Amino acid sequence: MLNIQHLSKAYGEKKAVDDLSLHIAPGEIYGFIGHNGAGKTTTLKAVAGILNYDEGTILVDGVDNRKNPLDCKRRIAYIPDNPDIYDFMTGIKYLNFVADIFGVGSAERQERIRKYADLFELTGDLGQAVATYSHGMKQKLAIISAFIHEPKLILMDEPFVGLDPKAAHILKGMMRELCDKGGAIFFSTHVLEVAEKLCDRVAILRKGQLVREGAMEQVRGDDTLEEVFLELEDTGEAL
Repeated sequence: MLNIQHLSKAYGEKKAVDDLSLHIAPGEIYGFIGHNGAGKTTTLKAVAGILNYDEGTILVDGVDNRKNPLDCKRRIAYIPDNPDIYDFMTGIKYLNFVADIFGVGSAERQERIRKYADLFELTGDLGQAVATYSHGMKQKLAIISAFIHEPKLILMDEPFVGLDPKAAHILKGMMRELCDKGGAIFFSTHVLEVAEKLCDRVAILRKGQLVREGAMEQVRGDDTLEEVFLELEDTGEAL
């Protein structure tokens, strides 16, 4: 579903991502772990096609995101860590706006909006301007907009920040449901307990480089993910 080969991106003299390669198969929830500044957001933005990169190749469902950017973007959705939603729109107008962009039919969009808005208890607020929404409500709206066109790959940057426990539980179920249908999830998180319980595979990034990657059981071994992460940070061990 996602194939990243030798991705590199520098800001001036600093390499934010350094020769990163990884593969995410259909059906996988893939967690991306690292301290702030490790290169997680840069990688996600590069895959989403909203940030140019210096070297490497990114294929989404076999489509090169540089050679065929529009075709690639039709297959993905991206939820940033701080959703930038048009404040002047109402919630329902924003969801219809996104559905229009992706060519979602009337019946399908109504069904999906109803389903997800009811799940997140947001239905009664869809007629209100987004400017009146709390951070958590904006996060829920961004999540609904990401799922509305049933993308093959969803990219999420710290998706659980700002969500209450019930909403976080609902999102986990939505992520698994998408993957059970053959989609894939690539998300960053600093909440290691979430990654440990939710992810099929995980990658640990340090200073733009991949230091550990694989199935959760393989990466973790007999330790907790937190213990592995802290040990790698302390020793600077690489693959």
